[in-house]
Amino acid sequence: SASLGVALFPGDAQTLQDLSSCAEQASYAAKAAGRSQHRFFDEQMNAQAARRLLIESDLRRAIGDGELRLHFQPKVDAATGKIVGAEALVRWQHWERGLLPPGEFIPLAEETGLILPLTDWVMESACHTIRHWLDAGLAGVRISINLAAPSLSDATLLDKLGYLMQRYALTPNSLILEVTETMVMGDVEHSVGMLERLRSKGYRLSLDDFGTGYSSLSYLKRLTIDELKIDRSFVIECANGGRDAALASAIIALGHEL
Repeated sequence: SASLGVALFPGDAQTLQDLSSCAEQASYAAKAAGRSQHRFFDEQMNAQAARRLLIESDLRRAIGDGELRLHFQPKVDAATGKIVGAEALVRWQHWERGLLPPGEFIPLAEETGLILPLTDWVMESACHTIRHWLDAGLAGVRISINLAAPSLSDATLLDKLGYLMQRYALTPNSLILEVTETMVMGDVEHSVGMLERLRSKGYRLSLDDFGTGYSSLSYLKRLTIDELKIDRSFVIECANGGRDAALASAIIALGHEL
């Protein structure tokens, strides 16, 4: 299959370099439309490309200039009502546009390769927060961090985490590292090996968005994880009974058995 971007001379551009650039932008639009498509260049693509470059430049600066923020979503024990942990969620306090949710910049960070330095920032900030909470007398609250897909391929991940544990005088079980089924499926053998090494060091592992990815039991039994996070699509209506409740109950029972 092929995704085709088409630019026309002389209407779209006058030089070979500009014509090629226009065709490239059109090819991105074709891929975004679902691949195996073709798209002709138009000026709207130029405006989108310029906007994308501006946001990318801003995000690159934001990671180093303190514009990112961590918000913490509590994890509550349903039986006791006690807070037993928190999930670290990154937000961007843009200097001009205000507070941006992750949907505004995470996909761009993944496309441009900025997701790794962004994930490094999240890990560092989360460890700093845990240390602050411990010093304030708040013990036993683990923080969950979403790992990016490239993190499982990052040969320095264990070293980065080890450095943070040493710097902030923490133990690995202070962190829960969240991955998705889709991430693991990218390279199953490598991913399983990396997860086993992380768990052997004492980090707790969570499988996020369970039920929406591959959800293969043959893969699930190979993953040395501590936690299944049921995708919200199954949880929203589960209090009303029916199939959602049945699926949620079955996943919970599966988690207990494993």
